[in-house]
Amino acid sequence: MKIRKDEYQDILEYLTKKRWEGEEFVAFLDDFSPIHKEELYTFSTEYDVREFCYEMSTDIDFYNFLSIRSAYKAMQEAAANTDLLIEKESIVDVSLMVAARYERLEREQLNNNQNSEVMNQKNFEYLRDQVKYTGFGEGLENDLKQKIQEGNPGFKLGYETKYGNDTVNATLNFSQSKQSDMYFFNSYQVNVQKENSAETIEQTFYINKGNNITLKEAYNLMEGRSVNKDLTNKEGQVYNAWVQMDFKQSDDNGNFKLKHYHQNYGYDLEAVLSKHPIRELSNEEDKSNLMDSLKRGNLQSATFQINGADQKQYIEANPQFKTINIYDSSMQRVDNRQSKKERQSEGESQSVKQDSKKEKQTPAEDDGPEIPKAARKKRKTKSQSI
Repeated sequence: MKIRKDEYQDILEYLTKKRWEGEEFVAFLDDFSPIHKEELYTFSTEYDVREFCYEMSTDIDFYNFLSIRSAYKAMQEAAANTDLLIEKESIVDVSLMVAARYERLEREQLNNNQNSEVMNQKNFEYLRDQVKYTGFGEGLENDLKQKIQEGNPGFKLGYETKYGNDTVNATLNFSQSKQSDMYFFNSYQVNVQKENSAETIEQTFYINKGNNITLKEAYNLMEGRSVNKDLTNKEGQVYNAWVQMDFKQSDDNGNFKLKHYHQNYGYDLEAVLSKHPIRELSNEEDKSNLMDSLKRGNLQSATFQINGADQKQYIEANPQFKTINIYDSSMQRVDNRQSKKERQSEGESQSVKQDSKKEKQTPAEDDGPEIPKAARKKRKTKSQSI
């Protein structure tokens, strides 16, 4: 933690005040440039400050933390004894002063080692959960723990699964911080092998703050479908957008670019669905399940009421054209104009069926067949984020 010498006393008083208010740790951007009081973040528990630093850190920016007690005591001692002040060109390095104080106090050095062990365990638990909720399940837990214990600067984990008849291979990339022994889950590369095809498609997805694409969502994007996500911009503001892969454009690394259709674009999935005679829309739970599945980018089965009879068809969200794509049981595209006529016909006969018992059906999230795609050019990629 580097601060300006002329702000030394102000920050010392601030840290002392925060400590007596019950705060135990202070987090900061660990950079070459000095930080101001307004750029300090205080926490009452070690778990909270570690989680904050982990979430805020990227490959470019690294957040670190200090014990407030250690920081203000090191600063107090240096104020009383200028030989303890670590300063260069009017920039005071509080972190180095704290480290020097630890060296002078053997007991606190031992406590620091114990804290490091706790940190490593918390790091493993956080990565384990992150891997799990990004869609890779719990099967990688033992391999993850072993790789962390080996202590190498970086490591990879392999994962394979199937969606329908497609084989999906993923490589998860981890790296160790240069400032500590913490590891980060940086990205994962997905390779999709279509059934009865020699060609594959590849894409790398970055693990970002609040912007994670799950493995199934990644597969759906690579199938050409759209995924709805709550994303976070560089200023930390959350916004909602539909994301779709642009197979006509790629970056310098060969990764396909991603198109975003933001809230202001005007795509209302619920309103679009209401234009079609879909049985699941008559039940709130079924409608919610249907919409959630479509937002995850799934090709979802739905029951269309056509000419008084139920027909199983498949639908996917199409935010670009503010509609949905419809496929029959043979996976042939259904013209939306035809669907509108069916809706009108269904409306005319609706009064006859009002007393009939509604059959409750829950959409099956991942069981429907996928849309056949034209062969795409094989891409070898290394980086892409949203």
